[in-house]
Amino acid sequence: MTDNRTMLRVAVPNKGSLSEAAMAMLSEAGYLQRRDRKELVLVDEENGIEFFYLRPRDVAVYVGSGILHLGITGRDLFQDARVETGAEEIMGLGFGRSTFRLAGPHGRFSRAEDLAGRRVATSYDSLLSHWFQTQGIPDVDVVHLDGAVESAVRLGVADAIADVVETGNTIKAAGMEIFGQPVMHSEAILISGRGAATDDDAAIERDTQRLIRRLQGVLVARQYVMMEYDVRRSDLEAAIEVTPGLESPTISPLADEGWVAVRSMVPATKTNQLMDELYEIGARAVVVFSIHACRV
Repeated sequence: MTDNRTMLRVAVPNKGSLSEAAMAMLSEAGYLQRRDRKELVLVDEENGIEFFYLRPRDVAVYVGSGILHLGITGRDLFQDARVETGAEEIMGLGFGRSTFRLAGPHGRFSRAEDLAGRRVATSYDSLLSHWFQTQGIPDVDVVHLDGAVESAVRLGVADAIADVVETGNTIKAAGMEIFGQPVMHSEAILISGRGAATDDDAAIERDTQRLIRRLQGVLVARQYVMMEYDVRRSDLEAAIEVTPGLESPTISPLADEGWVAVRSMVPATKTNQLMDELYEIGARAVVVFSIHACRV
């Protein structure tokens, strides 16, 4: 249980594509999460942390202003908020991946430079305006829309659009095509305020680092599995080359002195390929276990 010190305050998206995945990740990291969507604040006394469920676009604003210590949001939303002086990206969280792209009527544009002097509709006007400036593309009139930007060209509001793209089907259905290089690649990220004042800086920093370690552990647990197998000592060196592990594999003697048991963390996506390679080397009793949680 916590005392009366200031708790770590963390913003979580309250809706949208990032919300459920963010809460699932925090649950896997050992934190309480809300069960009622109407719940706006949840206090996890045991871990000394308060969760605030906010509009995804507001997360960066609250963290950047120093009101909250940490937040989970999209990289695109973070950059669009233009709060880099008050907040910074700490780590990617591996979900909510998307690409921010330009799109326009078929055959009208082929590169971003073609938009000089044109109107471009988007829900991310700050991000896009800054990007055009960094690319040296002049006189682009960025038109802000809160949603449904795909209709902007047909309605005569803009000549092209810029939006987050996952499959591109919505853009195709609107009679447009994607062109040019991606404006940015986005995913869910953890952001932190820069030097927010607290009543107990040391405790807040400790709890912040603990949350980061836990989230890193979830990422590793999702990306790796534990592989165990038996192999002859004479084939051990070749087997270790296949499964070197994160640091080094665990090797244990077996009753038969000519054999050893090996345990190693391996990428989950390569499980069957590695099992085939080990079998060809001479490994037997190859088994794989999922990892629920870890610290690396």
